[in-house]
Amino acid sequence: MSPTRKLAELPCGRRSKWVVLALWLVLLVVAGPLAGKLTDAEDNQASSWLPSNAESTQVLDEQRAFQPVDTAQAVVVYVRDGGITPADRAEAARDAEAFASAPHVLGRTTGPVESADGQAMQTIVPVDIGTGGWQDLSPAVDSLRATAAENSLGMATHVTGPAGIGADQAEAFAGIDSTLLAATVSVVIVLLLLTYRSPVLWMLPLFSAAGALVVTQAVIYLLAEHAGLTVNAQSAGILIVLVLGAGTDYALLLTARYREELRRHEDRHEAMAFALHRAGPAILASSATVVASMLCLLIAEMNSTSGLGPVCAIGVLVALAAMLTLLPALLVIVGRWVFWPVRPAFGTPEPTRTGRWAHIGAWIGRRPRKVWVGTTLALAACCIGLVSLNATGLSTAGTFTGKPDSVVGQEVLAEHFPAGTGAPLTVISDAGGSEAVRAVTQETPGVASASPPVVHEGRAMFQATLTDPPDSQAAKDTVDRLRTAVHAVPEADAQVGGSTAVILDAGRAASADNRTIIPLVLGVVLVILALLLRAVTAPLVLIATVVLSYAAALGISAFFFEHVFHFEGQDNAFPLFVFVFLVALGIDYNIFLMTRVREEAARHGTRPGTVAGLAATGGVITSAGLILASTFAVLGTLPIVGLAEIGFAVALGVLLDTFVVRSVLVTAVTMDLDHRMWWPSRLSRQVPPPKEELARQL
Repeated sequence: MSPTRKLAELPCGRRSKWVVLALWLVLLVVAGPLAGKLTDAEDNQASSWLPSNAESTQVLDEQRAFQPVDTAQAVVVYVRDGGITPADRAEAARDAEAFASAPHVLGRTTGPVESADGQAMQTIVPVDIGTGGWQDLSPAVDSLRATAAENSLGMATHVTGPAGIGADQAEAFAGIDSTLLAATVSVVIVLLLLTYRSPVLWMLPLFSAAGALVVTQAVIYLLAEHAGLTVNAQSAGILIVLVLGAGTDYALLLTARYREELRRHEDRHEAMAFALHRAGPAILASSATVVASMLCLLIAEMNSTSGLGPVCAIGVLVALAAMLTLLPALLVIVGRWVFWPVRPAFGTPEPTRTGRWAHIGAWIGRRPRKVWVGTTLALAACCIGLVSLNATGLSTAGTFTGKPDSVVGQEVLAEHFPAGTGAPLTVISDAGGSEAVRAVTQETPGVASASPPVVHEGRAMFQATLTDPPDSQAAKDTVDRLRTAVHAVPEADAQVGGSTAVILDAGRAASADNRTIIPLVLGVVLVILALLLRAVTAPLVLIATVVLSYAAALGISAFFFEHVFHFEGQDNAFPLFVFVFLVALGIDYNIFLMTRVREEAARHGTRPGTVAGLAATGGVITSAGLILASTFAVLGTLPIVGLAEIGFAVALGVLLDTFVVRSVLVTAVTMDLDHRMWWPSRLSRQVPPPKEELARQL
């Protein structure tokens, strides 16, 4: 007996199955309390998202010498269209005194300051960000909003600035984990019920996937607390979708093969051992592509992107372990009855051999070249939408699917005050050159004013207010001009940071990550496919179909974002995130299909083997694709545009992969190339049957 066969028997042996179940139950008991602490371990501070070597990040680090704690400015805006009255001024002054006692507020407030047109006032309140990132902003901002609105005397009041925006972002992410978990589990239950048509069977894959998620969250919590792993709200939310979606995919593939083997083997333990032996390599290769692709993110400049890589890789590895150990043990323990009412009895024919996908495969086999050329042209037409892709970053207003108070306040602020008020740039230099740096700053076009410098231990810091909105392209251009100017001041060692600089540096780092990581992921996946399929032609063909599918998904998504959802654009990291998820997860279906096709081709020839492989895997690939697409579509329910766009594009791409690329395009190309698909392996030298025999087989 081969070593791999012996290994496959471990989770499903007559005694070992109970050992496996017991080990997992103990693991879940230990992991449960730790998993619940993951939210507390999230790091949502700005530095956890930014590129570590960026100038704005270095300014953030150096600011701590001037401000012992991280702070963010909240800007309380009052506006009255008819003009501010003396009573309004008195009320705003009383509010300013009350703001000092709000939660997490530091130092003295500045203002109220009246606008030149006499219609608005602003008060700047420093808020302690603390160690909890934006989570610590919400109590302060909620208090400021309540105080300002309580006796507003008919004035409209808003709280904006970095603190107001951060608090609204925290509210948008609040409960994201529980919301995503509930929605994802509901979707998975419904689709598993439709897939298995059994009132019981769906519970086992779901329990296994949920167990994998709990263990994953516990492991990531421990690594975040004790090994410095960075986890933020974005990566924690995506983790839920990925583990449940990928885990359920692996469960579907294994269960489908187990059901086949139950018709061939009377002993269910033996049937599961054969299923693991046959389906295991495909599942292992599939998870390897996902893990390798995610680990490629480690080289990203953006901390939020590089942190996402190991988080998702750990999730996939734990999901793999659960589906190759816990799920087989559960299926063998409960027996054949769990498939009721369609119980796979020993000796009965496998229905997929003559099912819908077998007929589709036979239809493709009669005209494979016309099918793949037509499909390729249709997908290429979908790529036209790429001309409207605008992945150059989102403004503050464009970050939210709605219009929270901070966005309204920013619009009011820009209408009545210099647009950069409330989100100034921070300039730090050597104390000796600070006056020269400040003078250069004030002369820079786009800068409205600069505050007097504050000196501490040989370094000086001051703030510069911009004339343009802090998230506008004009403001970013001002940052570039200002950096060029202050860097030229001799022996000043000046650096420019602040909100606009952060946006600028993050966008450039994300663009650099796109150019570096996308080719790297393609190369890694190509190597894995070549090793798995022992060929060169097949991996190149499959990679080409993946890239085409990705481009088509982006093209269609860009059209919907602009003309249906009316989003202003996409985040800079959007193409990379969608690419990694689509390639890593979409390649699963390539692997599921082509490993089975190769197995069948070795016995019957490539073209009949392709029909047999599609017949055997078409149903499970369709079900897996629907579940994975639905789980990512859940991200579209969140009020954050960036996550909603990722969810929509990945869901669309998975559906394209499932119903068009894998089931039609790859099948047709494989049939057209025939034995040449496996070059240079021995299978490529297999003599195809005569046309008459081939026609009979198809």
